[in-house]
Amino acid sequence: MFKRTTSLTAVAAAAFVCAGLLATPSVHAKTFKWASQGEIATWDIHSQNNALQNGLHANVYESLVYYNSRTFEVEPVLATSWREISPTQVRFNLRQGVKFHDGSTMTADDVVFSLTRAMAPTSNFTVYTQGIDKVVKVDNNTVDVFLKGPNPVLLRQMTELRIMSKAWAEKNNSVAPKDIKTTDENFAHRNANGTGPYTLDSWQADVRMVFKRNPNWWGKMDGNVTEIVYTPIRSAATRIAALLSGEVDLVLDPTPQDLARLRAAPNLKVIDGVENRTIFLGMDQFRDELPGSDVKGKNPLKDVRVRKALYQAIDIDTISRNIMRGLGKPTGALVAPQVAGWTEGVAKRFPYNVEAARKLLAEAGYPNGFEVDFACPNNRYINDEAICQAVTAMWARIGVKAKLRTLPLVTYFPMIQRYEASIYMLGWGVPTFDALYSLQSLVRTVGTGGDGNYNVGRFSNERMDYLVDRIKVETDAPVRRRMLTEALQLQNDLVAHIPLHDQVIPWAMKSNIDLVHRADNRIDMRLVKVN
Repeated sequence: MFKRTTSLTAVAAAAFVCAGLLATPSVHAKTFKWASQGEIATWDIHSQNNALQNGLHANVYESLVYYNSRTFEVEPVLATSWREISPTQVRFNLRQGVKFHDGSTMTADDVVFSLTRAMAPTSNFTVYTQGIDKVVKVDNNTVDVFLKGPNPVLLRQMTELRIMSKAWAEKNNSVAPKDIKTTDENFAHRNANGTGPYTLDSWQADVRMVFKRNPNWWGKMDGNVTEIVYTPIRSAATRIAALLSGEVDLVLDPTPQDLARLRAAPNLKVIDGVENRTIFLGMDQFRDELPGSDVKGKNPLKDVRVRKALYQAIDIDTISRNIMRGLGKPTGALVAPQVAGWTEGVAKRFPYNVEAARKLLAEAGYPNGFEVDFACPNNRYINDEAICQAVTAMWARIGVKAKLRTLPLVTYFPMIQRYEASIYMLGWGVPTFDALYSLQSLVRTVGTGGDGNYNVGRFSNERMDYLVDRIKVETDAPVRRRMLTEALQLQNDLVAHIPLHDQVIPWAMKSNIDLVHRADNRIDMRLVKVN
């Protein structure tokens, strides 16, 4: 996991990187206005694990460690150093003098509270706390994280475990995370109190979100942004018009069909990069009968031949060419190439073959196909609704009549987590850059401690569970990588999900914007300059 102790040299080097990242700001302060199609579901930092939301939360709330946006190496933030006391005990020394936005001082009590809160039953962040047994205060500036076993990716998991004030949560009835599957609210749902470089000034859901520079932040800013205005704009045409007119400085998700003119515009620029996110379809493999289907008394999706037929009926090259226009790289893997465990072999797709798909359906007892519910988001991924419309038409060729319904992400994710979709689209980024994060979340049998937290098709396989549980504690790197690859291949062989493509993410912005493009599609506001 780590060396037995983190050397002072290593800590100093990491601190130097951090200091370089957060150098003296530009004299001229600026407002940075940006937009994307999505809105967040909550400001409770442990309620909903969603990439857009996590990125916005990171402006206000900080974690003990975080990724350097240029190297994606883990570096100190609220912790200044750490060392392994034993293979199952890691000690973190906390940064002193850090203030929450309400003026209170951050201490070990807040860290213990926050990491424990992330393990609560209503938390969606238990995948990041997997392997943690308990968190214990040593003194006001030191905490020990005790593990159930060795955990080779603990630090990477902790990049997404942000810290909340214990006293503030207790005072405001927010000790437990908001249950995202319900409409119940706590104070932390609409209010925020972090330690980060920006404070949440206002949030009008589906209208706009405003952040102000935190004058008491412990760090030093490399960028010059003192105010951030985020506007969710669902309409692609309206988003692009806002950029072209100068209403916004950046659009996170320009549509493929608009890229050519955006690249040609003299006052704009487009930065491209491959995201660590794979788009795929999941299927209900749990119910004995699918709601709304014309097949009664059984669930066609439990049959691997049916799942493979649905897979082989999808013409991914046509989707890539006509809908994604190069912004999706077809894949057969559940994870992107940047993720540990990925191989070219795992990424090989089953061939597109309509006749083979029809034959598989007939062998499974459905020569005329069947009706099935199909749910998709309409404002989360690049051209998500258009992709699902195309897939629906492709499945119709083999007799599968998918009844497509599309929803905005704020209602879509709670719905699928309530297991209310027979077939659904999901995009899965990998913040740890390690396939365990995907395997545990997506194909491990639903359980506790993060197991199957987004396995909303409730796939279950004994061999898969064995592999995932071994991977959690395996510290021999070559052995662990082989098991990651085996588990990814097993998901392919069993068609637990139908992979579609890895997203390529272009950011379109005014030419006077300077920032770092990240593979997790997250803007590090500490680095943004408006020139």
